[in-house]
Amino acid sequence: MIESTLRAVRLLTDPLRLRIMLVLEREELSVAELQHILSAGQSSISTHLAQLKHAGLVEVRRAGKNGFYRSTSTGEGLPAGVREVLEVLRAPASAQADVQADQQALDLVLEHRQDRVRAYFDELAGRFGREYVPGRSWQAVAELLMKLLPPMAIADLGAGEATLSLMMAERAEKVIAVDNAPGMVKYGTHVAAERGVSNFEYRLGDLEALPLEDASVDLATLTQSLHHAQHPAKAVLEAHRILKPGGRIVILDLLRHDFEEAHELYADRWLGFTEVELRRYLRDAGFQGIETALLHRETEPPHFETLLALGRR
Repeated sequence: MIESTLRAVRLLTDPLRLRIMLVLEREELSVAELQHILSAGQSSISTHLAQLKHAGLVEVRRAGKNGFYRSTSTGEGLPAGVREVLEVLRAPASAQADVQADQQALDLVLEHRQDRVRAYFDELAGRFGREYVPGRSWQAVAELLMKLLPPMAIADLGAGEATLSLMMAERAEKVIAVDNAPGMVKYGTHVAAERGVSNFEYRLGDLEALPLEDASVDLATLTQSLHHAQHPAKAVLEAHRILKPGGRIVILDLLRHDFEEAHELYADRWLGFTEVELRRYLRDAGFQGIETALLHRETEPPHFETLLALGRR
């Protein structure tokens, strides 16, 4: 008995195994879900789970071909004294940044489970128009939504050719586009002049040092631009600075991926972001009411996924 207890205690001194135990105490999870939460490889997680299972610290529930692991810490199967050791380790471990990130990632995994269930029943509710509806396009939908925007001052950060900026200008009080590429600024300014858009201004500047006054806009958008920033957290902090109290930030970017060629092909500084990362950037900058959602997965390789993040100053 003493030997089995000491073996279990030794297992818990490994940081990754302890992190696994702490998330499994909250919810049973698959290996794939643990990979997402812990940002660790499948082989490493499976090895740790096998060791924890052998020691009686976790158990597995089979559901067809899938296995869901859960902690035995709430049952009677733990070796004597192990529950007490877990209690001793839990408090200092919970203060660690990676453990806190694990808990936030677990929240997102649980949210996505619900999203998948809702999506399944939505699919059953009606299949018409899933592939094609005459006259419908994403540009048309975007144009429609822009018409519903209340008049406001908007900053489009990393605006590129200013396509979105000029769409928003049709309804906005004023739109200020910002980009660090002079060619983009010249092109966007030219297009605005050709169309006679008078409430639009394009400024040359960096995401991390915006050429805008404090508390000067109602909405800040970063659409597929944050992964070009040298320091994304600073860019989000700058967006917070220029927003009025109650103003909103909208980030549309790529979910973290491993398509390394993007560095060369698209001058991407970052290979996307996780939901946990975007939530942390927003929270650390001082935003409230933070929301994130996965919007779309491309059907062609490398299957980029689009991630949305919202916050309120």
